Amino acid sequence: MLEFKNISFKYEEDPDFIIRNLSFKVNKGEFISIVGPSGCGKSTVFRLICKLERPFEGNIFLENKNINTLEKGYIGYMPQNDLLIPWRTILQNCSLPLEIKGENMKEVKYEAEKMLKDFGLEKYKNKYPRDLSGGMRQRVSFTRTLLTGSKVLLLDEPFSALDAITRLSMQEWLLDKWSKLNKTILFITHDVEEALFLSTRVFITDGSPIGKFREIKVDLDYPRSRDMLDNPDILRIKAQLVEELKKGVRL
Repeated sequence: MLEFKNISFKYEEDPDFIIRNLSFKVNKGEFISIVGPSGCGKSTVFRLICKLERPFEGNIFLENKNINTLEKGYIGYMPQNDLLIPWRTILQNCSLPLEIKGENMKEVKYEAEKMLKDFGLEKYKNKYPRDLSGGMRQRVSFTRTLLTGSKVLLLDEPFSALDAITRLSMQEWLLDKWSKLNKTILFITHDVEEALFLSTRVFITDGSPIGKFREIKVDLDYPRSRDMLDNPDILRIKAQLVEELKKGVRL
């Protein structure tokens, strides 16, 4: 589905590489979490997929096509901050990806309203971002990301600013939506337990430059419940992940 082939990246003015000869594959329908210390280059991986940055060398492929040949809308990207436009209603915010594609406005309104209804957000469609809680804003942001029509979604620490209870609720909400949508998700997080709860596989890096991800398969069935995290094998993996992440922490 998505493949990095020997990707290296650095900023022109910086002699040090952030990513060095990185290769990995993500299969269709997977939920992959990328875990690593702050500042190691995780978000740069997403910026490369979105073509916000260009590789120093190597190629990125989506469905066996080089992303440099793909038009807008090939990827859905949800950053850490929801970036909802304050002067647009929820419906207008969700309509934005379709408007950018130049679709018929009647169809745009229909598709956005349908998605809001499917996600239980219809009653908020005429409200503004300021009227919504943090968790509700993130649901709207995710809905807008889906309306790009992309088969692959990049979620960059979308729940990090939420309180603990809302965060747990949003994790369960996201898994429920993913199970029904047939999408492939890459998810950046610092939270080891969050990664284990959500993912089919976890990619771990312990620092910069990122040269290789260590991969851990999460052998838990879906749908998932919190008590699954008490499985002895999962607790052992969690302890290993925490120790690996400690190695990359700069004090």
